[in-house]
Amino acid sequence: MTAKESLYSTDLAGVIVGETAISDVQGDVGLLSYRGFNINELIGVPFLHVVWLVLFGEWPDERKKSRLKAFMCRHTRLSHAEIDLLQKVPKSLHPMLMLQGLVPLLTPPEEETLDVGQDAEHGLFLAAKITALVAAHYRLSQNKVVLQPVPGLLFHENFLTMFHGSSPTEEQRRMLDAAQILQMEHSFNCGTFAGRVCASSLAPIQSSISASIGTLFGKLHGGADQAALEMAMHIGSPDKAEAYVRNALANKEKIMGMGHREYRTVDPRAKILKPMAMELCKDKESRNLLETLIAVEEACQREFADKGKEIWANVEFYKGAVFHSLGIPTHYFTAMFAMARVYGYIAHFLEFRRDSRLIRPRAQYIGPAVGSRCKKSAA
Repeated sequence: MTAKESLYSTDLAGVIVGETAISDVQGDVGLLSYRGFNINELIGVPFLHVVWLVLFGEWPDERKKSRLKAFMCRHTRLSHAEIDLLQKVPKSLHPMLMLQGLVPLLTPPEEETLDVGQDAEHGLFLAAKITALVAAHYRLSQNKVVLQPVPGLLFHENFLTMFHGSSPTEEQRRMLDAAQILQMEHSFNCGTFAGRVCASSLAPIQSSISASIGTLFGKLHGGADQAALEMAMHIGSPDKAEAYVRNALANKEKIMGMGHREYRTVDPRAKILKPMAMELCKDKESRNLLETLIAVEEACQREFADKGKEIWANVEFYKGAVFHSLGIPTHYFTAMFAMARVYGYIAHFLEFRRDSRLIRPRAQYIGPAVGSRCKKSAA
């Protein structure tokens, strides 16, 4: 492409930079699909079955289901060396920084057992370890013993048990499955694209996933879930929401979790998560936080309507209420996001590697011209 034909875009909005068959985000009509299946059809499907669909584009047969479940359980078990490595990390370190730092240090197994190719198997190994690291980091931060998975339990049943030290209810396990399926994949989002840039250099999958995790941590991306619930905590109660929104908008402050770069109507994931949160948030504190979030959304919609505009909550907004009701501290919300989105990262790594090219955009230089500055004489 010549300089005359070059396209200038600082944020790549509306720029098509590649093709994918993994997920389709139709923002104008509020539709999200994985491999041709509407997201609404996938809620209630066993979590690991959706993982297989996202990675490989087909449903697993009974043999594959069994082997995947055993593989993920086996690698969710942290070795003594991995626990020692984690114990060297400060207990107060944010879990997203912990994940970004430790993922490249993990050693995937050399033997392949799933017959899906080395990159896919290494990716699934890392996904299992991420789940284990999140639970173990929390346990260590509470000065509690690291727990290992129990063969035979469902994937998120094991996670919640390893995190809290007690078995979840069936409703809690089902809600976590649903929330994690909803945020598993979302086309060329910021974190996924960062991983593609890394993968384009032929870096290994550990590096690509680490780059994606680092990008996901930002408040304008995955970190909005923590920010949204902490906002509700700061507001305190639903009756204070309207004043908070008016003040924030007057000062041109962002209200985290409101609006989405892709959707021009309600985020289809938020449409599912909001009633889930209403069903799950039963204790007084959780209910108050949820009602405060609802009041913030309604106040935002009124303010925007007065200007002839529409705005809707996105997936981050109500996801925090679901996680809070599951006993997950706010600073672990984005790590929970990474636990789910990692499967999208793996799928894109596999898809991109089949026909990859080094991603190398151009920059428009705006500095001084050659010869326009006087050379400083040497002392």
